[in-house]
Amino acid sequence: MRCPACGNELSQKLAGNIIVDVCEGGCGGIWFDRFELDKVDNLEEVEGESLLNITKNSELEVNPNLRRYCPKCPSIPMMRHYYSIKRKVLIDKCPGCAGVWLDAGELAEIRSQFGSEKEKEIVTEEYIANIVSKYMGK
Repeated sequence: MRCPACGNELSQKLAGNIIVDVCEGGCGGIWFDRFELDKVDNLEEVEGESLLNITKNSELEVNPNLRRYCPKCPSIPMMRHYYSIKRKVLIDKCPGCAGVWLDAGELAEIRSQFGSEKEKEIVTEEYIANIVSKYMGK
């Protein structure tokens, strides 16, 4: 597979019990197949630590504003949206296979947002309750 950000050939890397595709020596991005990111997205999931320092080419510049195409479904443009309700990290997600592309450094940012799945659930529930109460006029 080719990197959707810089065109480099992706290589496989083991993180706990999942194998992800990384742009080692290129832009340093990571490709997660459907549901794989959920297994390394918070600090209590130690498997994700091995993915925090993918070697990248410091001379390579990637335009973050260019549309990215899925490395698994090359004809499908990925959709860009925020990873969580905190709206801090933009990710690229394929609407076809539900895979996720993270640029270098984005996994560390995602992992720093929530310490655990429980914390993520609580913050999400509070956010939804706030929206509902505004909508209901309370």
